[in-house]
Amino acid sequence: MKDNWRDVLKRESDCKYVIPKSYRQDMRVPGVIIISEKLMPAMYEDDATMQVVNVATLPGILKYSLAMPDIHYGYGFPIGGVAATSLTEGVISPGGVGFDINCGVRLLRTNMNREDITQRSDKICNTMFSVVPCGVGSKGDIRVGETNLKKVLEEGARYAVRSGFGWEDDPEFCEEEGAMAGADASAVSRRAIERGLPQLGTLGSGNHFLEVQYVEEIYDEEAARKIGLAKDQVTVMIHSGSRGLGHQVCQDFINIMKTASDRYNIHLVDRQLACAPIDSPEGKKYFAAMAAAANYAWANRQYLAHLTREAFMRVFRVDSHQLGMSQIYDVAHNIAKMEEHDIDGKRQRVCVHRKGATRAFPAHHPQIPKKYSAIGQPVLVPGDMGRASYVLRGTERAMTETFGSICHGAGRLKSRTAAKADFTHEAVLKDLESKGICLKAADRRAILEEAPQAYKDVSLVVESCVCAGIATKVLKLRPMIVIKG
Repeated sequence: MKDNWRDVLKRESDCKYVIPKSYRQDMRVPGVIIISEKLMPAMYEDDATMQVVNVATLPGILKYSLAMPDIHYGYGFPIGGVAATSLTEGVISPGGVGFDINCGVRLLRTNMNREDITQRSDKICNTMFSVVPCGVGSKGDIRVGETNLKKVLEEGARYAVRSGFGWEDDPEFCEEEGAMAGADASAVSRRAIERGLPQLGTLGSGNHFLEVQYVEEIYDEEAARKIGLAKDQVTVMIHSGSRGLGHQVCQDFINIMKTASDRYNIHLVDRQLACAPIDSPEGKKYFAAMAAAANYAWANRQYLAHLTREAFMRVFRVDSHQLGMSQIYDVAHNIAKMEEHDIDGKRQRVCVHRKGATRAFPAHHPQIPKKYSAIGQPVLVPGDMGRASYVLRGTERAMTETFGSICHGAGRLKSRTAAKADFTHEAVLKDLESKGICLKAADRRAILEEAPQAYKDVSLVVESCVCAGIATKVLKLRPMIVIKG
């Protein structure tokens, strides 16, 4: 460990630690980490804390450089990082969004209970695995052609629904209603288009998954009723993103931004923080391309929701409407967005980078569906494939302290390389089987890389957010069937 962070971090409350601006001369703002004492040992194991410091040096950064309790090392920004920058003096950085632009989570409800699935778990597992393409470089049967792909990039989930893939009200229950404004297909490179054409409706690899879950515990009865869930009720969680298209957009603009940073005389303490002024030609073009990739991701999850409904219809031999497979919500994890926040007592439009962090807007916020106005935005926090996931609610405190943001999941505890070295395929499968979880994966390596023990305990991560007052718990979901890329 290069720095003794135990001496540097100043405890402000039980779950909030501050890196003073005085820690390093080039910091423009302090660093703030939302985390409990139980999770701090894992944070000391990599250089993610130094990345919080590095982000605090970016031009135009406002208030502080933030990290959520699922913090771990990422590209430029830590995963779990949040930063808001001024639209007039600030920058936008691809490293503050990540390679998998709008990697995110969608949650569907069903009208079935736990027992309905238990009796058919193998059949459901096998059917979902056969219907939904997954794995590295996977290609799907949903082909839109280049002309229509440009519509996907600018219209997102709405295009997929209009084309017959989904329910009419699905986009209403997406962040940004499934289509981010400002997207421009012409800002996306030819290579990104080529990579995106065959991958719509595919799950991908890594930590992406489909999970059939049941409601194990309810903490907030009113909120659970509003989102339409009861104890033992079955849900389906879909975790995927913008696939090769988003990765290529990020890579394209990292290359552009490295040159732009020099041209605009931006001193970078880490070249992975390559950036450009938000109002520069490079900054505007990156935002337009990033928004297009985000829309691709929302469309991708829309197609995946359609395929999931198809799989359930095959097994239960009734229409998905009869199965009650409506959408609860869909949230982004890796994105930069223009939002209004209070900055030093003044309402200001800023660019919020969320890198492995989730938007968490409170009750009565104008940008959440009317159905949820009284309770706040449902916040979807996936865990690992052997433990649990959560639905939370955003709070007013999140708006004032974290730019309306909280954690995005459990956060890695071990690297993929370490996980493959520390676990065996047989041991992971045995552990999941002992918990009654049916698993199908496209690659044996994915099972090792995504072993539950490779992740922090999501319950501790969630409790850190609750402790900090930036979220409240609604319910806990337990996995029954897991499909991995």
